Amino acid sequence: MTSATGRSLLELIDGADERGLAAAGLACLDRCLPLLAGDRGDALRPVWAAVARGEGEAWGEAVAKARVELDGEPGGDDADAGAVRGMLADAPATWAADALRAWAAACSVTALALHGRYDAADVPDGLVERCRAGDADGAGPLLAGELRRQQAVLDSAAHGPTGLRRARELSVEGGRVLRAVVSRRARTA
Repeated sequence: MTSATGRSLLELIDGADERGLAAAGLACLDRCLPLLAGDRGDALRPVWAAVARGEGEAWGEAVAKARVELDGEPGGDDADAGAVRGMLADAPATWAADALRAWAAACSVTALALHGRYDAADVPDGLVERCRAGDADGAGPLLAGELRRQQAVLDSAAHGPTGLRRARELSVEGGRVLRAVVSRRARTA
């Protein structure tokens, strides 16, 4: 599955600038936040504002503040909550392309794997990497939806503040979807 621009997720991450990379990683974290913090998505609002400004100092301060605010959130499944905590813990304090690219790529893998865990079917080995490379054959609806959102965020982030608003909307929507699936699974367990 390729994006609207015809490029795979790997190609989009490779070609993104600092703002796009920060938005990509943050959007993955934001969509997965229901696994850690329930309805505390507002904790990332200052980080989104820092991405919009594209300022390194504001970014580092906002990330540090979000870590403090979300530290100790109970989370549901320990492994899932730990993966989300890891995304936040690994967010680079510096606004540098190489660090942001590595973080965005790691967040992409984590978010896809977490969404795949909540699909009805098991995720076969290697599917997440195949999806990132453009082959989503065999992806369940949650995994495929997360892949589309990641691609749309990277496509949108290239369009300045308007694109970042769209990226944030996609993250809120994706968080609602994951929250609903987690809630439904908890009720049937």
